[in-house]
Amino acid sequence: MKKAMILAAGRGERMRPLTDKFPKPLLEIGGKPLIVWHIEKLANAGFKEIIINIAHLGYMIPEALGDGSKWGVKLHFSDEQNEGALESAGGIVKALPLIGSEPFLIVNGDVWCDYEFDNNFELDDGILAHLILVPNPEHNPKGDFVLHDGKLIGEGVVRYTFSGIGYYDPDLFYSLEYGKRALAPILTQSISHGLVSGVLFDGEWRDIGTPERLDALNCALFSQS
Repeated sequence: MKKAMILAAGRGERMRPLTDKFPKPLLEIGGKPLIVWHIEKLANAGFKEIIINIAHLGYMIPEALGDGSKWGVKLHFSDEQNEGALESAGGIVKALPLIGSEPFLIVNGDVWCDYEFDNNFELDDGILAHLILVPNPEHNPKGDFVLHDGKLIGEGVVRYTFSGIGYYDPDLFYSLEYGKRALAPILTQSISHGLVSGVLFDGEWRDIGTPERLDALNCALFSQS
C-alpha cells in the first residue's frame, strides 16, 4: 500500500472565524500545521504518494506544502475549488485517477491521533473497507458503528465513533457518479452487505472540529513539552 489520501477540502464552519482566513488543515497544532502532522506520520510509515483534496482557500495548501519532497513523498492535489467541496465520498471519486487501482489509506484532515498508519495493511478477501473506530468522545456520545468479531454490523447496543481513518479498496467508489456525496451512507450500505471490517483503537485521538478543541490540544501538547 503506497498511497494515502488526506481529506482536506471542508469549509470548517465550526472552526470559524479561524477558517475565514486559513483552510482548516493549515491551522497549527503544537507549532506546525495539522496537515503536516499527517504527512510526517504517513512518510514515516512508508507511504510514498499522498493525495490531498482541496477546496475552501485550497490554493493556500499547495503553496504551503510544495511537492512533498521535504518529507520524501510525492504530493498530489485533487482540486475541488471550482465546484466547491464534494464531501468525503465525492472527493474520493474525483481523486480516483490519482489513487489508482490498489487499496489505499484515507485520513480526515481534521483529526489528530497517535494511531500508527500501516502501509503493509491488507484487506481481507471480500472486504472493501476497514475502519478504525475509537471510544465515543463527549461530542459524539452515541457513536457511529457497531463492531462485532472484527466486522461492522448494522445493529447492536454498543456503538463506537468512526475515527476518520480507514483502509479502502477503490472498487467501493468506482460505481459512484461524480458529484457531491457523503461517505457515511456508502459505508452503511456496505456494512449491510458484510463488506466492512474494523478495529477499536484506544490510543490518543481527537477531532479538531472547533476552536475550543484546537486550543485544548495545543494546551495539552505544550504542557508535555
